[in-house]
Amino acid sequence: MSMENEEPMEASSSESDDDDMEEREEEDDENDDRPKTFLPGQELKEDEHLVCDQSAYIMLHQAQTGAPCLSFDIIQDNLGNNRQQFPMTAYLVAGTQASSAHLNNILVFKMSNLHQTSKPENEEESESEDDDDDDDEDEEKKPEMTFAIIKHQGCVNRIRTTNFKNSVLAASWSELGRVDIWNITQQLQAVDEPALLERYNLDTVTNPAKPLYSFNGHQQEGFGMDWCPTEPGVLATGDCRRDIHIWKPNEAGSWTVDQRPLVGHSSSVEDIQWSPNERNVLASCSVDKTIRIWDTRAAPQKACMLTKENAHQNDINVISWNCNEPFIASGGDDGFLHIWDLRQFSNAAVGTFKHHTAPITSVEWHWTEPSVLASAGEDNQVALWDLAVERDDDEIVDEELKNLPPQLLFIHQGQTDIKELHWHKQIPGVMVTTAHTGFNIFKTISV
Repeated sequence: MSMENEEPMEASSSESDDDDMEEREEEDDENDDRPKTFLPGQELKEDEHLVCDQSAYIMLHQAQTGAPCLSFDIIQDNLGNNRQQFPMTAYLVAGTQASSAHLNNILVFKMSNLHQTSKPENEEESESEDDDDDDDEDEEKKPEMTFAIIKHQGCVNRIRTTNFKNSVLAASWSELGRVDIWNITQQLQAVDEPALLERYNLDTVTNPAKPLYSFNGHQQEGFGMDWCPTEPGVLATGDCRRDIHIWKPNEAGSWTVDQRPLVGHSSSVEDIQWSPNERNVLASCSVDKTIRIWDTRAAPQKACMLTKENAHQNDINVISWNCNEPFIASGGDDGFLHIWDLRQFSNAAVGTFKHHTAPITSVEWHWTEPSVLASAGEDNQVALWDLAVERDDDEIVDEELKNLPPQLLFIHQGQTDIKELHWHKQIPGVMVTTAHTGFNIFKTISV
């Protein structure tokens, strides 16, 4: 982001001739209309506002969904992996946070025609003589978004998807204390075909979609939820009461939920992450300031293998398990981002970063770059990190940047109260974020 003046600022006068040179230099600085670097924590003057530095993004698009969606997931599609070509397409599922419980929905949607928004450095800018042609080109490059809606009772605290038996499933955590599993395959087909979508919208008026399975065994609402990546159809859910339940698909086409919760946490379970490699191992974090590692093959009372006490100064909100290395990242209300080595879990964090000035609300490792991760917080920032970067002792650092960690690659702003972020696992470098002010989908020059 950069900072731009709305009106020229006037320099104050000086009566001393000795100060003439200094005054002229200050006046030149104050009358300089060039954008200046904005760093979080700085205060904007009355005549200043933030504008986006488009040259820092390869792609940047915004989207609105009416009621805010404070949890979402990116759906694995059939368009191929390692996609690089523009325009791009992405499929998502999200849950709303409407003012009344009965007004909430699950939204299955398709973002398409996502064009590159900045030109490559080697591509020279050229002015067109025909304004009409420019307008037509801009219209052709407009991003598109198509929705299929599922009625949902209560705000959606969290939603996660998986592919299971040739279907796409979504699990939703309701503020009413219920967890539902939905088959969203039909909705995905509808957002691809206008005729199917029209028929679907008519059908849902009289025949609304129903969940495949619902679980009311949690005593309170919750936020912890994750599908196991190594054992299809297995789900873990955690609630604000402190309980974690393990779900397993059964031969009847439904799920069996172990009514005996995993025993260990003493307060609300805020996030759950299955190991990317071991099918029976998961991690959880809690308001009780602990991170716990569980082996679900053991009895629920003995399933907790490892515990990191006082991992943060306050509530631990989110964790992310590195897909390539034995590391877990955690973010909490204290604004700290900690990196834990599972090989020496009882020791101190192997990395600690204090950049966010408010609670961290989301953290996620890049799925192929083991040293790259992203974090988001209530300070309205998304930070991209590369933990492999180190500052040389003799490196010359800009005075404005000397207090920033050298591992901080990029700061994305422009959204208010950011809640979740996810890397798109099939489009390298593309990230989606959601906040009270809507969605952003972008690709930076940094990752």
